[in-house]
Amino acid sequence: MTATTERLLDRPPPPAEPHPSDWATAGYPVLDEISAADGVHVEERLADGRYVLQAELPGIDAEDIEVTITQGRLILRAGRSDESTRPGRAEFRYGYFTPLPPGVMSDEATAAYEQGVLTITMPVLEVKDGLRAVSVRHL
Repeated sequence: MTATTERLLDRPPPPAEPHPSDWATAGYPVLDEISAADGVHVEERLADGRYVLQAELPGIDAEDIEVTITQGRLILRAGRSDESTRPGRAEFRYGYFTPLPPGVMSDEATAAYEQGVLTITMPVLEVKDGLRAVSVRHL
């Protein structure tokens, strides 16, 4: 073995993700909610103390869009029916999930849908490096 291989083997394993059969209960979208060929185009950014996510969802009605936030993750589900392609019924489902950055105030999330673009906005508290001094008082 090379030194690099030995170092890799000495590392602890990465944190375990839930087994795919447990994804729905863990808040992840399940496979039938995500279209492999027609994914959702999403842009995320932090700007001016706000987290902004924009998703392109052309042809989808606002009432067919579901946004949930759970355990520090934003989950987006959307779907539409297209009866014009065949005499039967065709359904298209889209899904996206992403971890939210530290400091996001998800209780103050807003969502707007205009001309096929969903915009989700949340304020973000300034997050410091986690190190702070605590003064000790003499009693």
